[in-house]
Amino acid sequence: MSNWYLQNGKDSDVVVSSRVRLVRNLSGFKFLNKCTNPEQEKILQTIKEIIPSLGYGLKYIDLDDLDDVTKVSLAEKNLISPEFISDNTTKKAIIINDEENICVMINEEDHIKLQVFSSGQELENLMNLVIELDEKIGEMLNYSYSKKIGYLSASPINIGTGMKASVIVHLPALTLTGNLSKMLRIINNMGMSIKGLYGEGTQNVGDLYQISSNQTIGVTEKEIVSSVKSISEKVIEQERLARKYLCKNQIEIEDRVYRDYGIMSNALKISADECKKLLSEVKLGTDLGIIKELDDSKIKKLELYTKSGNLQKYLGKTLDGYEREIRRAEVIKQIIKE
Repeated sequence: MSNWYLQNGKDSDVVVSSRVRLVRNLSGFKFLNKCTNPEQEKILQTIKEIIPSLGYGLKYIDLDDLDDVTKVSLAEKNLISPEFISDNTTKKAIIINDEENICVMINEEDHIKLQVFSSGQELENLMNLVIELDEKIGEMLNYSYSKKIGYLSASPINIGTGMKASVIVHLPALTLTGNLSKMLRIINNMGMSIKGLYGEGTQNVGDLYQISSNQTIGVTEKEIVSSVKSISEKVIEQERLARKYLCKNQIEIEDRVYRDYGIMSNALKISADECKKLLSEVKLGTDLGIIKELDDSKIKKLELYTKSGNLQKYLGKTLDGYEREIRRAEVIKQIIKE
């Protein structure tokens, strides 16, 4: 079975993926920003010892044991943060399973960041999974906890439940119809955070946005997930309405998406940013049933293997920038012809 990011899920025409994460710190240790390197190593060792008892096929990997391309490929999948791999002064590790739907960052901003992932909109199932994993760890390790305010964190925004729920959404039609800015304002006014994955606002290359919860204290885990789910459902509805509006002028939308498909499928070299832009509208054309040459599986492969780190992992070799542009165009042709 393929990894979750190569699968389609519920409402995958708009919702690319879902994530729920929990932040935890260990009792008896300082917060990470106050820890010395030996103390950081002790945190790693303390957590490493319980991994065999957790199950889920989890394995422990020191970040220093991963090459740079692998680190970048994990960040491109949104399994780890760019900041996690850019700071070389802290002793770090990840705990991950083969399916990569569970990835725990050790010694990021806090001692433990539990993360679970799925394609499509699966927030409630992810919440149940991350709570189950959290409870297993909590039986073996003591968390920093206050009866008054909940779980403690190095960052005030993570105190309380320590939970954040988020979805990544693809909003090309709202962009093309000029309704995106209005939608962004509505989401922000409803107490949610929304940011472009590849830029901000209408300049976001690829039309991908992450909607996430802000509040962790004074709310329950179910309330956090419910609020993000409710917002995402409204966004799905508005994006689909915008797509119906675009389809009223069938010739224009078909011409637009097929022009981008033509460039993407015939180019001899293509940059990462240009590929994101083209692929956004090609995915739109595929979701609308206009582009018959592609299906959901090929779109997922194109989204993953055209990213610089995962392109190099796919090819099994390290490439410079110009070589990546050439080989990216070749890989696109290969995937389309599969």
